[in-house]
Amino acid sequence: MIKPLKKLKLQGFNNLTKSLSFNIYDIAYARTRAERQEYISYIDEEYNAARLTQILTDVSDIIGANILNIASQDYEPQGASVTMLISEEPILSEEPSNLPQPGPLPETLLAHLDKSHITVHTYPESHPDNGISTFRADIDVSTCGKISPLRALNFLIHSFDSDIVTIDYRVRGFTRDVKGRKHYIDHKISSIQNFIARDTQDRYQAIDVNMIQENIFHTRLLLKDFDLQNYLFGTRGEDFSPEEQESIKERLRREMLEIYYGKNLND
Repeated sequence: MIKPLKKLKLQGFNNLTKSLSFNIYDIAYARTRAERQEYISYIDEEYNAARLTQILTDVSDIIGANILNIASQDYEPQGASVTMLISEEPILSEEPSNLPQPGPLPETLLAHLDKSHITVHTYPESHPDNGISTFRADIDVSTCGKISPLRALNFLIHSFDSDIVTIDYRVRGFTRDVKGRKHYIDHKISSIQNFIARDTQDRYQAIDVNMIQENIFHTRLLLKDFDLQNYLFGTRGEDFSPEEQESIKERLRREMLEIYYGKNLND
């Protein structure tokens, strides 16, 4: 059981900025040009402005914020944006809501809090030759005060079909206690993985690159196993010979590895 942190008495408002940024990738195989276009259209509809608005609404509830105003827009040929004005809800507890434990899970987007903001942008695209299509969502959650973006981490990972996830978390600025001493962080953290649910950690391969002394943390997640049928768009596994299935799986895995490591792999 995690013991509550000792209450930190501040001179005034806690103005530390906690920023959580991550990219989520979904990979698929669409054999023909028509199937690739159908996949992009499907993703564009699945994550349209209305769906993203609902996701952001849930995120606002999780981190503890009131929605003030919403503006949304879908784009041609694809993509969406949402702007949501939010204010911080009254904090019932004086303890920061960013203890190193997983937040709640769930069954182009921009939001502003009175001291914070949330942004999400979507990028569906496809490879012109080998049938690989990808969907990327870039998400940034930045908060000030006691509310923490880390609480929304598990919900957002589960809200998208995530094959690869790259996550950055940073605490910026400082806040003073009543003696005038500066504090550059108000909670304990050694890894973003401390805030990821155990079932999620079991499904993904993870690596960390952290600069703890600078309050900068980076984690990458790669799905360990996948069922080919879940990655075929417009076709079924039995439509391909065993050799073709293996070739498709190799292409899918290569795409995942290149995104995970951030570089093109040698042939």
